[in-house]
Amino acid sequence: MYYIKKTLEISAAHYLSLSYESKCACLHGHNWIVTIYCRSRELNPDGMVVDFTHIKQQVSAHLDHAVLNDVLPFNPTAENIARWVVDSIDECYRCDVQESQGNVASYVSDDVAAVPEL
Repeated sequence: MYYIKKTLEISAAHYLSLSYESKCACLHGHNWIVTIYCRSRELNPDGMVVDFTHIKQQVSAHLDHAVLNDVLPFNPTAENIARWVVDSIDECYRCDVQESQGNVASYVSDDVAAVPEL
């Protein structure tokens, strides 16, 4: 099994629709750190799990310098963004989304057996 990890920094704004009063309901921004984990049993014809540039295009091109509420069809919590990344990249099995220092959400696909920490 082959494994790769790609880390991106994305500047984006969002606001959260929550069931309780929170200052996060107001538009605000983060410099998000998004770590994407991919794997494959076989390498593609170019000798890669997936091209790092394709990962960046899929995620950064969609999210960077955006108001996430305008480009994503769900409440843009870190947890939901992590799930969206995993669902958007075929080879991706895990995504960590850090919205600020010390606040990280992860999503790991249900069909993943134990995998190494990269």
